[in-house]
Amino acid sequence: MSKDKKNKKTKKYWEMKMSAGSNNTADIYIYGDIVRYQWEETDVTAAGFKKELDDLGEVDTINLYINSPGGSVFEGLAIYNMLARHKATINVYVDALAGSIASVIAMVGTIHMPKNAMLMIHNPWNIVVGNAAELRKAADDLDRIGNSSVQSYLQKAGDKLTEESLQELLDAETWLSADQALSYGLCDVVLEENQMVASISDEFLERYKNVPEKLKKPEQRAGISAEELVMRQQIADAAKSNKSYLDVYLGGI
Repeated sequence: MSKDKKNKKTKKYWEMKMSAGSNNTADIYIYGDIVRYQWEETDVTAAGFKKELDDLGEVDTINLYINSPGGSVFEGLAIYNMLARHKATINVYVDALAGSIASVIAMVGTIHMPKNAMLMIHNPWNIVVGNAAELRKAADDLDRIGNSSVQSYLQKAGDKLTEESLQELLDAETWLSADQALSYGLCDVVLEENQMVASISDEFLERYKNVPEKLKKPEQRAGISAEELVMRQQIADAAKSNKSYLDVYLGGI
């Protein structure tokens, strides 16, 4: 691998760049939410992805590094299809988490996962408001949208995973370890553990129902340093102290 190991561990944004020392290999990082409109530096959109992919020019190999909780199904499917059409050989590295639609993107190449990385798969969901007919249509639409992801998983898994078994995993919102993903054909190579932390925001913690306990800890999901954790605790303690003062002396507010 041409990327510096330390650089891979600390990178917190998404980008594409030519690998150092190679004109035919490119490194792509998806280290954030997959969205339609970019609001944060870490956000990945299909339009932005296409522009940078085109700017890379002709490359023979793409190393795709993923640490993402997922996001927009349609944006993710567009990214998956762009990569699937590309002539380059694609090596996928799930550095910590490939969740939801990010796990579908991962299916585009040869998948490498450290033993402590995770792959999360589930059925698509949406927020819908309307009458009974509109709600039924929305449910049918979700079934059709979900079928696109199902085909990507099944194509990758081959004979290691049936459609019935896959649907059970999707229904249960399943968080797969590297070894489990390997057994289902959704991973090709299991690597040694690394120190990468999963990229998952409070929004996604509330959205997903089966998040492993270890990923609910801030230091295990956002790359927060020990110093920052101490500072955050100090702020929280100060806030509690101020609230106690207001309650005792001012009767609360």
